[in-house]
Amino acid sequence: MITRFSFSQVDRDRFIALVCSGTALAVAAGDVGVSRRGGTRWWREAGDMELIKGHGGGGIARPGLADGPSGPGHPLSLDERIEIQIGLREHKSVAGIAAMLGRHRSVVWREIRRNSGPDGLYYAGTANARAAARALRPKPFKIISSGLSTFIAENLKEGWSPKLISDVLAKEHGDDVSMQISHETIYKCLYVQTRGQLRKDLSQYLSLKRKARVPHEKTRDGQTRGRFNNALKISERPAEVADRAVPGHWEGDLIIGAGGKSAIGTLVERSTRFTILLHLPLDHGAEAVTAAMIAQMKDLPEHLRRTITWDRGSEIAGYEQIRMELDAPVYLCDPHSPWQRGTNENTNRLLRHWFEKGTDLSEYTAKDLKRIQDSLNRRPRPTLDLDTPAQRLNQLLFEQAA
Repeated sequence: MITRFSFSQVDRDRFIALVCSGTALAVAAGDVGVSRRGGTRWWREAGDMELIKGHGGGGIARPGLADGPSGPGHPLSLDERIEIQIGLREHKSVAGIAAMLGRHRSVVWREIRRNSGPDGLYYAGTANARAAARALRPKPFKIISSGLSTFIAENLKEGWSPKLISDVLAKEHGDDVSMQISHETIYKCLYVQTRGQLRKDLSQYLSLKRKARVPHEKTRDGQTRGRFNNALKISERPAEVADRAVPGHWEGDLIIGAGGKSAIGTLVERSTRFTILLHLPLDHGAEAVTAAMIAQMKDLPEHLRRTITWDRGSEIAGYEQIRMELDAPVYLCDPHSPWQRGTNENTNRLLRHWFEKGTDLSEYTAKDLKRIQDSLNRRPRPTLDLDTPAQRLNQLLFEQAA
């Protein structure tokens, strides 16, 4: 025997389904034997979605999603939502319904939580219509305030990526929605006319303009690479180098200018990502690189100059002198293996924001390099939980002094 409650629920489910399929509210109410007033109350309790205007009220003003492919990786279909509704009426668990659909239980749980009506009940038709309304495009575009646009513009010019800008804003302004923005929105502001308040010319700062690769067979000055028979190999490096918890291990290489005639040396500390730039205004041979490296690193505390890893190029031929002067062994990468000093490679790509491919790097003064070095070291890094390399290095120096 069917109880009045059970019949009422079945009746209500049929009424909601009729309205969602396009039947006028008054007609649907008469079809299931309920008054128009009663049908209106049921509709309000199910979510009170907008109806097409007209005599008696038509179906939903914004119909649901058309059925497409179903299953993992695709949105829930109307048929799947109907199965969810049936399962809930039969008091099946969320896990049981998900198993029946071949979906993860979290997908079904989120669907029920997001699309149930004010009465706490889930109706497949209204759930499908709500999902369609959320999927409408284009969505409202975020209006960028002057303060936000200034922050974005200033840091794009510093070589920050839109993703980094978005992450830093979320960290520093977690309680201020007006100062938060997704990286996708920043890209749209740069490339879509009339959107936001960012100048389109700022898009030029997005590219790192990575340089062309140098032929493996020759060094950057055109000479055949030395064999470095007595040099330490990267395979002989202490195991602690791989653990970034131990500071003082550096990776280095050269950024090459136009025609291979000019260069800037780069050194990066693995744990803090702190960067040192070597000024090489006259040449970038072994003697010049050796002198510049010793001059820049000699004042570092001993615990911050444990090892140096460098590419196997002729410019590092003075590795023995570097070891003696700095008390830091120099390890050379295997031939054709730049990935073995990946921290330095990534840093050099960032530096191409300032040192564009085809530039005569000899035009940069020592003062220019110091400014660029400081700018990069003040840049928040996702790998450092948005701390800056300068902050991490200062922390190490403070701990040593304490």
